[in-house]
Amino acid sequence: MNKKIWIAALLVTVMAVAAGCGSKPTAAPTQTQGAGSETQTGNGATEVEGQVITDPTTAGSEDNNTTPSNSANGSSEGTASSGETSTDKPSTSDSKEKKSIEVFYTDPEELELHKASAEITFASEDDKYKEAFASLQQSKDEKLVPLWSKDIELKSVQFKDGALTLDIHMPDTARLGAGGESFAIDALKQTFFQFDEVKSLDLLVDGKSTESLMGHVDLEHPMTRSN
Repeated sequence: MNKKIWIAALLVTVMAVAAGCGSKPTAAPTQTQGAGSETQTGNGATEVEGQVITDPTTAGSEDNNTTPSNSANGSSEGTASSGETSTDKPSTSDSKEKKSIEVFYTDPEELELHKASAEITFASEDDKYKEAFASLQQSKDEKLVPLWSKDIELKSVQFKDGALTLDIHMPDTARLGAGGESFAIDALKQTFFQFDEVKSLDLLVDGKSTESLMGHVDLEHPMTRSN
């Protein structure tokens, strides 16, 4: 009986020892970069299982760095806009010249020649002569009658080497009697010979040198300044 108990105890001991020898220690899990790994990114954020966790301190730093950049861009754009405005050329002022001249008319009865003043505005010498002729065609004083009708057209003006040539078209309605024709020619000469550069004056009718302007008085070609 005691022998059977001893044998049973021996078997239990052997089995316990065998069980102890067969068990192996479990190795600690190795941390690998996978689903449960943490990855440190270059911008100060940590990526855990595909999710990025941003460090508040580094995030604030990045925001501070970004803001001046945007401000700089806005500043450069504003500078460019200002530059465009500064390159706009200012509008140029009127370069025309004003001059007071003497103009000659007659009275309502055509008894004599009367002198008056007129102001002309011109941008060139040709314009000056055109404006002077236009002044002979109009008067603001009822007592001063123009000898050159507004119906007379000044077709062209040429000036070269002291010689001024006027080419006109004169309809029949602009013709005057002998006294009026004589006054008209005198008014023309005195008006244009006040310009020092004009040494001679030639008057053409439709491009032709006519013997008379209105059929009463001879017309010189050219008329010269009397000394």
